[in-house]
Amino acid sequence: MINKQNLWFVTLFSLILILGIYYVSIDDDVSSVLKTENNETDGTVIEITESDVLVALEVENDEEKQALMEEYQDILLDTDSTLEEKNDAYENLQKINNSKAEENKIKKLIKEKFSLNSFVKITDNTISITVSEKNHSAEKANSIMRSVQELYEDDMYITVKFNE
Repeated sequence: MINKQNLWFVTLFSLILILGIYYVSIDDDVSSVLKTENNETDGTVIEITESDVLVALEVENDEEKQALMEEYQDILLDTDSTLEEKNDAYENLQKINNSKAEENKIKKLIKEKFSLNSFVKITDNTISITVSEKNHSAEKANSIMRSVQELYEDDMYITVKFNE
């Protein structure tokens, strides 16, 4: 029979494995933003493209989720935490991983169906989508919202923002 310590070890190991696979498979755009270099500015103008804004939003979202995951992992590893606190932390870790998977699924849908780069953030029943598109179109926003809503049985509050 498996004891609690072995169960927690297997759970945490699988979580670390999933995160490792995620970071190995992220796009070059995201990884290039993660690598910072010390460059001195010499008065040149830096152009910020639409994809740079989406990458910055993606990195900010990943940092927030990573901080939450570290907090929950600390609770799981703390010997003073109660069983209920550890269960809540574990459930919250699963929710974070599930929301990451849902965000990636929505981004892939938008890329395939509309040929648009996007940033997706899911919070409870709210889905915020930022699309890399200069042409603001209510019809396009409406069709994106309908396509995303088709993925869910419950009504979701979906917002689409066009990035200039």
